[in-house]
This record gives sequence, structure tokens and C-alpha cells, in this order.
Amino acid sequence: MGFELASSPVPALKIRLPKAKGCNPLVGFETSAEMLKLSRFLPSRNEQARKFLLGKATKIKDTFWLSAFSSQHGISTSGPDLVANDRRFANYTIFKGKAALSVSPKLPSFCKVDSGSSRVDRKGVVMMTFWPAVGQRKYDWQKKQVFALSPTEVGSLISLDPDESCEFLHDPSMKSSLEGQVKKSLSVTPLGNSSGYFLNLTVVNTIQKTNERFSIPVTKAEFAVMRTALSYALPHIMGWDQVIRPQLPNIPRSTPKHQSDVLPDPDFEWGR
Repeated sequence: MGFELASSPVPALKIRLPKAKGCNPLVGFETSAEMLKLSRFLPSRNEQARKFLLGKATKIKDTFWLSAFSSQHGISTSGPDLVANDRRFANYTIFKGKAALSVSPKLPSFCKVDSGSSRVDRKGVVMMTFWPAVGQRKYDWQKKQVFALSPTEVGSLISLDPDESCEFLHDPSMKSSLEGQVKKSLSVTPLGNSSGYFLNLTVVNTIQKTNERFSIPVTKAEFAVMRTALSYALPHIMGWDQVIRPQLPNIPRSTPKHQSDVLPDPDFEWGR
């Protein structure tokens, strides 16, 4: 078994692989036309070739060649996904003078039924989080208010025309003894001249006797990002992606003992 780069002006590559069951050994592959034969060989033995090439890339020149060759032929040289079992955060956040707004999907949860299949136990939503501004480029992260959009409400935002408006009313304690104590209202109204929308959130708490209001202008470009992201997230919060995609075996996920919220960074936005 050998791996070498010739010192001639046009480098020649020679690879000798062990004979595998059901196929002839491949010996003496050269660059150019001979490389095409190797490209046909690799897809069926991708993992074996990857391990072989990684074990032989010990020189700097070999490493450079391997990087380009792996990219061209689809060989993964990355290690195991170290964050596969960790929770991931990917919010779209808008910072304005009086408030900040963050939009993120929350996937549904599934439960087993007697037949052994799974069904949606808790529906997914798109979470909209508002923070008030307490100074120039400063926000009070403790006084946040959230508004969870259902799939139908997401559809209303996606289909909103430039001159249209909509409003959603929520009671977090609906159908319970606390119904009516907290009321939330989210309205979306056009800015005018098709330049964007105003998002206004009002939260009335009769127990604490508070009335919080958040108002944030969203430009046409920012709303275009939201519309595209919401369109992509819609089948995921409905759980349809779990039904359509091929079923994979369940892998136990480790739950961290302590999990802190990842707060958006306004300095990056204001510093542009």
C-alpha cells in the first residue's frame, strides 16, 4: 500500500487499495484521465476510501491535495458532529430605537400511541419575542413579552399584501379558571408607500394591573426575510417534515442540566 507525489513538473498520483470482495484491485491511478476511473470507484466505497486517504495525508502537499480532492468527489473529512444533541438557536432579530423583535420557530413534540406510531402531542408555533429599549442601543432583556403564532396566523402574515393589515388576539389562560386575566393583541399595519409594516404588541394583565405596549417598524426588506423564513418554517411547525421524510431510528438525546437563554446582540446590528 503506497501513496506518493512525484517530483516531476506535472505531479503524478499513485494509489494502491486492498482488493475488496467482488471487485479487482485498483493499482497505478494517474492524474487526468485515470482520475475519472477513481471517481467511479469512490461512490460505492466512500467510507473505505475516506479512511484510506486520511491515513495517508501526512505531508503538507498531501493535505492540500486531499482537501481539493475530497471536495470534488464528495468525501467527508469532518469528524463527528459534536453538537448533534445540543439545542440550537437561530433567531431573526430586528433592533429598533424603541424595541427589539426576535422571531424563531418552536417545533412540535410527538408522543407514542398504542399502535406504536407517533402523533403530535404539542403543536409547534413561531415565537415572536419583544424587548423594550431602555437607552441608546440598550434593551431590557428581563421584561420580554412573547406572542406565539399558530400555523394559520403564520399563513396570514405570509399572505399579507402591502396595503393590508391584520390583528391576532390571544388569551394564554383560555379555557381555564384564569381566563381573561391576561390578554395579548398583536396588530400588523402598513407603514405606507409599501415601505413595510408596524408591529404593535399590547399585553394587558388585570392581576398585576399592567399595560405593556411594544411598537416596532419593520422595513420592506426585513418583512421579506420574515415572510421567506415563515414560509420555510410552516411545514416544520406542523410536523409535516417528520411525516414525509424517511424515518430514522431514535437516538437518545442528552439534556443539559442547566440551559441559559441566548440573547441577541444589538451592537452588531447598530454597528453596521
